[in-house]
Amino acid sequence: MTTLSTQRQPWLLALLVSFHILIIIASNYLVQLPITLFGFHSTWGAFSFPFIFLTTDLTVRLLGKSPARRVIARVMLPALVASYIVSVLFHDGVFSGLAALGEFNSFVFRIALASFTAYVLGQLMDIQVFDRLRRQHRAWWIAPAASSVVGQAVDTLVFFGVAFWRSSNPFMAEHWVEIALVDYVIKLAVSLLMFVPMYGLLLNMIVRHLQRKAEPVPA
Repeated sequence: MTTLSTQRQPWLLALLVSFHILIIIASNYLVQLPITLFGFHSTWGAFSFPFIFLTTDLTVRLLGKSPARRVIARVMLPALVASYIVSVLFHDGVFSGLAALGEFNSFVFRIALASFTAYVLGQLMDIQVFDRLRRQHRAWWIAPAASSVVGQAVDTLVFFGVAFWRSSNPFMAEHWVEIALVDYVIKLAVSLLMFVPMYGLLLNMIVRHLQRKAEPVPA
């Protein structure tokens, strides 16, 4: 299947940008909510962020590498600002009130900045790996699986390192390496077991929908 033109499908690019921003905001909120799985510390953000990689891989497959990079460029700053605002308003999962925006929160800004940095590096790596492998291998699942392994490793390491190394939060400062490892394992398992198959399903559905729209109407 050839890639689609962003000029012919502008709604698709706008939808992908919006979805990226939504998942980043949700993940920055959920990463503040710790959970324990089988005795290991993690956060709820591990279950939401893999959606980003699913969306990026679909973007590369449907629109191409350059449009996928444009999505990243358009998402970066709005996501950084929105993530900070939402995280301040709902710090530690509790609504703090609009007055909280009047005082700069360095802890939350550090999380938002870490998310910004990890998102850019992780997604660019995911795009590079996915695009190369999809051209080299005919099997549809190889590219999304491999790009998830590499991209999420970069994203997780950068995010937790920037956000919580020597953090003012004692719990996160002490456990961030453990949480990062568990977070990576969870995100990878969710991606490989759920989102890679979902990628194949959604790709097939989108292609069929666009093909039906492109078919000429009988006279």
